[in-house]
Amino acid sequence: MFKKILIANRGEIAVRIIRACKEMGIETVAIYSTADRTSLHTQLADEAICIGGPKAKDSYLNMGAIIEAAIDTGCEAIHPGFGFLSENSEFANLVKKCHLTWIGPDGDVIDALGNKSKAREMMIANNVPVVPGSEGSVKDFNELKEVVDRIGYPVLIKASAGGGGRGMRRAYSSDELEEAYNTAKAEAKAAFGDDDMYVEKLVINPKHVEFQILADNFGNTVYLGERDCSIQRRNQKMIEESPCKILTEELRQKMGNDAVKAAKAARYTNAGTVEFVLAPNGDYYFIEMNTRIQVEHPVTEMVTGIDLIKEQIRIAEGLKLRFKQEEIKIQGHAIECRINVEDPHHNFAPCPGKITTLHIPGGMGVRVDTHVYQGYEISPFYDSMVAKVIVHAPTRIEAIKKMRRVLSELVVDGVKTNQTILFYIFHSKDYVKGKFDTGFMDAHLEEMLEDNG
Repeated sequence: MFKKILIANRGEIAVRIIRACKEMGIETVAIYSTADRTSLHTQLADEAICIGGPKAKDSYLNMGAIIEAAIDTGCEAIHPGFGFLSENSEFANLVKKCHLTWIGPDGDVIDALGNKSKAREMMIANNVPVVPGSEGSVKDFNELKEVVDRIGYPVLIKASAGGGGRGMRRAYSSDELEEAYNTAKAEAKAAFGDDDMYVEKLVINPKHVEFQILADNFGNTVYLGERDCSIQRRNQKMIEESPCKILTEELRQKMGNDAVKAAKAARYTNAGTVEFVLAPNGDYYFIEMNTRIQVEHPVTEMVTGIDLIKEQIRIAEGLKLRFKQEEIKIQGHAIECRINVEDPHHNFAPCPGKITTLHIPGGMGVRVDTHVYQGYEISPFYDSMVAKVIVHAPTRIEAIKKMRRVLSELVVDGVKTNQTILFYIFHSKDYVKGKFDTGFMDAHLEEMLEDNG
């Protein structure tokens, strides 16, 4: 058993990992930037080390400083959380080179799945359904046009190294294709330093359904149900729930088995997420695999009763999974929404500042993951998410009603948040009926903003 782990992250996920470690009897070391000196994770960890200035490149992306902190404090392992260096194969390999344990998949696996076009090739070779398109990356516009002429419009042009909706453009006709390609390519180069591109048929307004998997080092891989992440704005998730209302048990098993097949094809170990788009006709396609713990992992924990962070640590310690596929049961319904400090009336611009009043809701089946507290100064240097609110209830409609109550009780004064928009979503007839897809926010946002003044 590890005696001490360094958490190479910040915010609520660092707090989440610290709590799991404490329950396992493992000491923790938090790292922080000068901007995060008073953040909650620095106060909950057994030790806290400042590793640099407020900009991420000087701190949370500073590999050398993180490794040095881990060695100096006697840590045996590093947990990367999500974001920052969590999917950086160079860092994963460096951790191992320094005789520390990386709590995640191997660096070569991160590389193989991090390049979206290569991951697509891998899935095709292993009979996991993918969206029609190029088999791998395209070398230039002419090759891209050949593929598009074959599969037809509309299409989605994507960066092989992409993520978070960047390096991605749609084209609905030949008139739009070249500009979309050049724009996506330039954005990918600026964002990732890599302008390798591929193209897929655009599935119009699908469901975004992802499967959580766990895989140990003994060939055991299981899926822990699915999450419906279709409520998005500009490819950024806002609400996630489990299970997906429209999935039959037969379709769930089929998609889950393909998720396991995808993980095994990559020789994957630890926790990961296989993402699919689900078309209105019931066809589904692999789009990518995230090689880390997800922001939305709590909804899976709530319906399965399995602590995913603890399982990550156990797998990294070389232990076998404690359960088989048939032993995993989905109980009730869970929903998560992300509380961001942003102004919906000004294009959701980030709104850092001081929280003057904070009231965290509670009650049966309510969980709030956060790193902030009353009087906390939110920094402008990092992601705008300050909390995740998760509810669990026996049925979906009960979970929706619980989330309405929780959002009406939550108080975050001193900064603007997306709380009211989320409240409107949970009162939308289409959302309540389960009639939503990735186009939901485009169809409803303007109306919500008008109703909110």
